[in-house]
Amino acid sequence: MNNYQVILRPVVTEKSMDQAEWDNQYTFEVALRANKRQIKEAVEALFDVEVTNVRTMVMKGKTRRWGRNFYSKSDWKKAVVTLAEGDSIVEFEGV
Repeated sequence: MNNYQVILRPVVTEKSMDQAEWDNQYTFEVALRANKRQIKEAVEALFDVEVTNVRTMVMKGKTRRWGRNFYSKSDWKKAVVTLAEGDSIVEFEGV
């Protein structure tokens, strides 16, 4: 699995932007099969930063309704990556 298959997209919410600003933590949607070591290596390679911690969680897909039918959206994995002091990801800051 290459780096672009591991990191799918950044998660941009109010909470994730506050974490990036105050705690130097960035949130990404990652591949379900990716482990913490792969996520760390991918973030370090793509953004040229030093990762100190990776926390992952599987977000369960929500149940949706279409008329009388119910279906479930797919599960996805979220990773919260903590960077070393002084490092930051410029793409998140909108510069």
